[in-house]
Amino acid sequence: MLDLILKNGRIVDGTGNPWFLGDVGIKDGLIAAVGKLDQEARSTIDVHRQVISPGFIDGHCHSDLMILDHPHSEIKIRQGVTTEVVGNCGLAPAPFFKQNADLLQSYVQPVLGKTSWEWPWETVSQYMDTLARSAPSENIATYVAHGALRIAVMGFAKRDATSQELQLMKQLLEEGLQAGAIGFSIGLLYAPGSYTSKEEVAELCSILPKYNGLFSTHIRGEGNNLIPSVKEVIWIAEKTGVALHISHLKAAGKRNWGKVMEAMELIEQARARGLDVTCDVYPYSAGSTTLTTVLPPWSLEGGINGVLELCRDLSMRKRIREELGREHEDWDNLVCSTGWQSIYLSAVHSDKNKALEGKHIEEISEIRGQHPVDCMLDLLLEEDGRISIVYFHMADEDVKQVVGYERSLIASDSLTCETGKPHPRLYGTFPRVFAKYVRDEKVLTLEQAVRKLTSFPVQRFKLGKRGLLVPGYAADLAVFDPETIQDHATFEDPRQYPQGITQVIVNGKPTFDQDQHTHAREGQLIRAQHCCTHH
Repeated sequence: MLDLILKNGRIVDGTGNPWFLGDVGIKDGLIAAVGKLDQEARSTIDVHRQVISPGFIDGHCHSDLMILDHPHSEIKIRQGVTTEVVGNCGLAPAPFFKQNADLLQSYVQPVLGKTSWEWPWETVSQYMDTLARSAPSENIATYVAHGALRIAVMGFAKRDATSQELQLMKQLLEEGLQAGAIGFSIGLLYAPGSYTSKEEVAELCSILPKYNGLFSTHIRGEGNNLIPSVKEVIWIAEKTGVALHISHLKAAGKRNWGKVMEAMELIEQARARGLDVTCDVYPYSAGSTTLTTVLPPWSLEGGINGVLELCRDLSMRKRIREELGREHEDWDNLVCSTGWQSIYLSAVHSDKNKALEGKHIEEISEIRGQHPVDCMLDLLLEEDGRISIVYFHMADEDVKQVVGYERSLIASDSLTCETGKPHPRLYGTFPRVFAKYVRDEKVLTLEQAVRKLTSFPVQRFKLGKRGLLVPGYAADLAVFDPETIQDHATFEDPRQYPQGITQVIVNGKPTFDQDQHTHAREGQLIRAQHCCTHH
């Protein structure tokens, strides 16, 4: 007897093939049968021709700590997400050495959020064990993050690693891969990633082939430096023979709009030469990051405390103001490419500045009667450097091109946000794909969209037997009405759950049912199976 049958669904199986009418039977956490089923089951749900698809995979997000504070993951489960991949952009809460734990915590906080409890881990393996023990409602996989490795070994030193330091970083990377991390992520835009030469990155990547690990990268520049930045990571992949995944491919700043076509052409050329290169994209024309990323890279050398020192130094303020006033060859100046009116505060730390959330810096500087640079530096001082921003810097047409691109998968890149106004992608990414890009704009067919959210990310991130509606695969499923599925999160009011998703099943257990989280916590920690490559 089966545990559960979903009856009368439009089955979109994750392959990209056309949907067909049928039922899905589930037993012991796995898909038991797909087709017209006449078996008995303990319970049956008639889905009345809604779509039955594999559960969605959020292959790029920053829920590393949120999942521990909120193991029910309601924000994601309500979007049909059954698996998240964390440790992206070189940002992760492990590994660290006790003596510089605070450096790592202040580094990741604007993106991963702050915990009110002590971190009970030091290694990637211990962090993964903590995740597994937290019994989340969704499955989780993680990368080993370069930022954490470099801070553990060298802090925020702006120089090349010594051979000894490199050795230690390689050792930490290998420990994480042995524990089951799916690969290695780097944020070349963020200090200390930005202080790392391509040769040093390649040296670290040389560990990956042994574990069949993926190299995932937030490239060095997404504005004026987009094309050289894409070439740089392709060079690393070519030199080391690793599979490369470019995070959130975009062209930032008006003068760069349209360059995504050139970036995709570089990916095509690399693939034609036999390199395994893919990318992901989020379905919005605004990004979200930390306010410190607006500053010149040299100013981030001392970590957050160093930044606060500079903010107090008048001669340094003058230098920062001068540098933010012009374009640079070696780094992307967000201020020049997007303007102060495009940079919105999404989350501040203190109560006194709460009213500024949702306002852009130009507006705040006018209210305060200050130059925008001074206004920003004062805000950083007032908030201990912990400010998250949303910035409007992409063309809708570019986003549409990358969403429709065959080698792209779609992920949220969502940040934890305990306060303020998170980017709406935290609440809306997955329903938005179907509402905007399938139903309204017809950029993708229903089947193509499902593939980009299910089997493609599973294959890319090596997440095991899930992502397809096939007997023997994990029973992670989403049921939704393609006519009514809709995101409601906006930039003004982002904390809005979507509609049109009626069932979410994780490892065979109904976890979301007709607008209610069932409190099931059947998620698993997914450890990469580095088969046959090492002993």
